Amino acid sequence: MTPRTGRFCVLVGVFICAACGLVYELELVALASYLAGDSVTQASVVLSVMVFAMGVGSLLAKRLRCRAAAGFGLVEAALALVGGLSAMGLYAAFAWTGDRGEVWASGSRYLLVAFSLAIGLLIGAEVPLLMVLIQRIRRQDPSGAVSDLFAADYVGALVGGLAFPFLLLPMFGQLTGALVTGAVNALAGGALVFGLFRHDLSVRGRWVLAVANVTVLGLLASAAALVGDFEAAARRAVYGKDVRVAVQTDVQEVVLTGGRHDSLDLDLYLDGRLRVSGSEEHRYHRALVGPAMSGRHARVLILGGGDGLAAREALRHPGVRRVDVVELDPGVVRLARRDPALSELNGRVFSDPRVRVVYADAFHWLRSPPRTYDVVISDLPDPAITASAKLYSLEFYGLVRRALAEGGRLAVHAGPMADKPRVFWTAEATMRSAGLLTAPYRVDGGLSGFAAGPGRAAGGASAPRDWGFVLAARSCPLLEPPGTAALLRVGVASAERTRMRGLTPSTLVHPRYAN
Repeated sequence: MTPRTGRFCVLVGVFICAACGLVYELELVALASYLAGDSVTQASVVLSVMVFAMGVGSLLAKRLRCRAAAGFGLVEAALALVGGLSAMGLYAAFAWTGDRGEVWASGSRYLLVAFSLAIGLLIGAEVPLLMVLIQRIRRQDPSGAVSDLFAADYVGALVGGLAFPFLLLPMFGQLTGALVTGAVNALAGGALVFGLFRHDLSVRGRWVLAVANVTVLGLLASAAALVGDFEAAARRAVYGKDVRVAVQTDVQEVVLTGGRHDSLDLDLYLDGRLRVSGSEEHRYHRALVGPAMSGRHARVLILGGGDGLAAREALRHPGVRRVDVVELDPGVVRLARRDPALSELNGRVFSDPRVRVVYADAFHWLRSPPRTYDVVISDLPDPAITASAKLYSLEFYGLVRRALAEGGRLAVHAGPMADKPRVFWTAEATMRSAGLLTAPYRVDGGLSGFAAGPGRAAGGASAPRDWGFVLAARSCPLLEPPGTAALLRVGVASAERTRMRGLTPSTLVHPRYAN
């Protein structure tokens, strides 16, 4: 093999290893964000720890320069094993430890840091060892060799970064995608060392490296073969044994449990968060929708609410002529139409000709609404979830205000008041800053975790057990819907006792809903 061809093979190896390294990084960020709900915190933890560890790994690699070929082969085998199994390890800790699997419970948060540290150490050791190896093929100016290595490394990172969301996740999912990446990593590292630098290895070194790579590939293949059973077992650990439906839509994971014989036993989870409890949802939706339906309510807009339950509650009131539901995930609406228990719970509301569904992001849709509405119901994920913060921003409520007809009213679920008072009162302050008059109220009870925000599954003594709502309007909102006035007077008084003053409104560029 000519030196030119050898250098090209080394650079191809750098390209593949860099792509795999970035996939491990993105996979940790994505899985931790999915499990914990705060993507900013998870990305910051993973990236900062990993970059720090890469620097430490580069320093530690100095000790391996005299045995660069064997060192690089073992580093790649270890990286393939740790990176490939990291997703399963983190998901296992989430499912089987702590308070029914909350990712930050017990030692799971330390496991995320440990994976980031280990992967960063191994990635950091790659370039110094490759620098030694590429110089063994043909001596050249060190600056030129560094330029070549980093060029291949950065291009590989680009390909890995694009492959993760557009290829690996859609085709394999997070767990299998990480295992496939680990296998590619092990094969690339082994092929590079045995193909170009086998003469630099002792007989013992060749055997050790061969056994290490075969073992790693065997472990990854075994994990891939068992990943279906692993996911099913983890899902039972998180949601219980009675899982009827578990689908990954283009937006989120949707899980239905119970409801085989009675729709009141049904639970709906969106990305692991208990969104609907059949035994409790009537109280929640009545408290959310009822107060806003006093006064004119011919045209109703529901933001979120793809389960159809808020629409069902709105249609209980006579005089409703049109209900528009703006839902991001078609999979939720499809399930609400077709699942027998969920469609029974929502009264088969999507068969009502007055109900129209628009599949869109609520923020973008509100920038050009087709009409104004007498009532707007915001039944959206908790504001403390990073991806939802824009749906509780000053700009968002400005768009909602514009969509309200004269005398129109807005009802918002703003999270649990007892557990996260700052989040709730920040949302209320943001609405007031958008020019809306507000009447906050609170409804006690409810299953812990129901519509409660970024914590995953229900359960645990520390989980919230109340719902906090805000009724808002351009003019003073009236809390006088028939049959609920007494309840709401108590709810308003209960809310006022927790009021936090002087809070700054949340905006798109400065969200203020972090836990």
